[in-house]
Amino acid sequence: MHTPVGAGVVQGARPSDTAPRAGYHSGHGGGRVLCHFLPGRRTRAAPSSPALGVLVVRIRVLVVDDHRIFAESLAAALAAEPDVEVAAAGSGPAALRCLERAAAEGRRFDVMLVDADLGIPAVPAPRAVGRSDEGAVDGISLVAGVRSHRVPVRTVVLAGKDDPARAALALQAGASGWIAKDCSLQRLLAVIRGVLREETHLSPTLLTGVLRELTAARRHRTESERLVESLTPREREVLRCMVAGLGRKAVAERLFLSPHTVRTHMQNVLGKLGVHSTLAAVALARRAGVGPADLSGEVVERGGQLA
Repeated sequence: MHTPVGAGVVQGARPSDTAPRAGYHSGHGGGRVLCHFLPGRRTRAAPSSPALGVLVVRIRVLVVDDHRIFAESLAAALAAEPDVEVAAAGSGPAALRCLERAAAEGRRFDVMLVDADLGIPAVPAPRAVGRSDEGAVDGISLVAGVRSHRVPVRTVVLAGKDDPARAALALQAGASGWIAKDCSLQRLLAVIRGVLREETHLSPTLLTGVLRELTAARRHRTESERLVESLTPREREVLRCMVAGLGRKAVAERLFLSPHTVRTHMQNVLGKLGVHSTLAAVALARRAGVGPADLSGEVVERGGQLA
């Protein structure tokens, strides 16, 4: 019977060994990220073995979970490994600050373990689901944000249950794996080392469902692309302005058109896309790969293509 990674005690460890070699920052109230080591890319560290001359290649891991007991227990279990160093953060913003600090010090993290339900309250609160008091997004959104900022770190999502739809979203956002929180420590370590070899890790029970979700997402994107291609160049230009969040008056000023003409174009866009609101049109445009208007000058689309 395996020991879950979230267990509070590491088997065979002395009490002093269970204290994580990591700082934990909840992200609430303060701006400081606590780390008891200098986080960074895998480098050859000083000998830590009694046998002199043995060099250990460190793997630096950032645990991101807003349940402090789980995060610290997981950090303690991982830190018991001779080649692993760990830090922990309790929110998306705290994790981003830790990543930024590590990059500034030139010693980046290798792997980030992210709670799928990060920032989502167990009991719905009167605020947007998926956001914490300081504006933290959920785990999948954090993964997407890290990729959009081109942070060179592998991400693995830790989940309380199998969810093919969310696992597919995580992979699309840039995650390298989706594994259960109650998996064994040995399994988690294998995943950490595997993603550093550019492997993608899913449980066999999730694989079929995730493939089905990814196929469906591709089909929806293809249909969205077909609808966008039916627009005229001017209508696509208006759509990009809508994606950028511009209202009718702002679009008119940007494109040197009358508000009435812009209104007509917007109505044509909604009709051709088969939607009834600007929000739905923007969502469809995003699926089709349409980017927002570059408010500094040219109108742009994914890949830099113009209508």
